[in-house]
Amino acid sequence: MRQSKLALGAGYAALILISILFIIPFVWLLRSSLMNLSQIFTMPPEWIPAPFQWDNFRRALTVLPFDVFFTNTMIIVVSVLVGTVATSSIAAFGFSRIRWKGRDTVFAILMTSMMLPFAVTMIPSFLGWKMLGFYDTFYPLIVPAYFGGGIFNIFLLRQFYLTIPRDFDEAAVVDGASYFQIYWKIIFPLSRSALIVVALFSFLGSWNDFMGPLIYLKSDKLFTLALGLQMFQGSYTAQWDLLMAASAAVVLPCVIVFLIGQRYFLEGITLTGLKG
Repeated sequence: MRQSKLALGAGYAALILISILFIIPFVWLLRSSLMNLSQIFTMPPEWIPAPFQWDNFRRALTVLPFDVFFTNTMIIVVSVLVGTVATSSIAAFGFSRIRWKGRDTVFAILMTSMMLPFAVTMIPSFLGWKMLGFYDTFYPLIVPAYFGGGIFNIFLLRQFYLTIPRDFDEAAVVDGASYFQIYWKIIFPLSRSALIVVALFSFLGSWNDFMGPLIYLKSDKLFTLALGLQMFQGSYTAQWDLLMAASAAVVLPCVIVFLIGQRYFLEGITLTGLKG
C-alpha cells in the first residue's frame, strides 16, 4: 500500500515537472509581451514586468492591418469547422452504422492515405486549384473540409460511433426512421464529446495553418493571422517586445478555446477507440 502511494506520488511529481517544462515558453512569451526591450534581455531574467507595458499590444496590432487578418482567419476557421464537423460525422456514420459491400476495404484504402506526407500532394493540389482559377482565394483552404473533413476525423468519429449500441438503430428502423433520421436524431446528439474534439482539432489546425495560406494566398488583403505574424516578424525582428505582443495576441484565442473545451476534449479522447 505504501509503495503504491509512493509510486502515485512520483507519477504526479513527474507530471507536474513535465507540465512546468511545457508551460515555461508560454509564460516567457506573456512576460516578454508586457516588457520593454531592456527588461526582456536583463540578466538574471525578470519574470514579472515592472511596470506592465500594456501599450505593446496596441502598438503591435496597429502597425499592420491585424483586424483584416483576423477577419480573414475567422472566415476560414468557421467555414472549415462547419464543413469538417458536418461531413466527417456523416462519413463516419456511413463507415460505422451502415452495412454495404466493400465498406471495410474502402475504409482501409482511405486510412492508407494518412501515410502520405503533405509534401507529396502539395504541388499537385496547387496545380489543380490554379487550373480551376481558385489561386489567391479562400476556396482551396475551405472547400476540402466539405469533402469528408479529413480521414483522421472520420476515423476518430467512426471509432466513437462503434461504441454506441446498435439497439438504438434497430429500434429506430422499427419505427420507420431513415438512415439520415438515425444519424441526426440519435447518433449526432449522442456524439457531442467526440464532435467537440473534432471541432477543437479543426479550429486549432485552421487557426495555426501557415503553409496553406502561404501557398494559395498572394494578396495582402487576404492574409491570415499566421501570414500577418510572419510579415510582422520580417519587418520588426529587432523589436522583440512588439513581436512577443503580436505573437501572444495570436496564440491567446487558441488557449482560451482549449481551456473552454478541455473537459469535452479529454472525455472524447477517453471514450473514442474503446471498440474497434
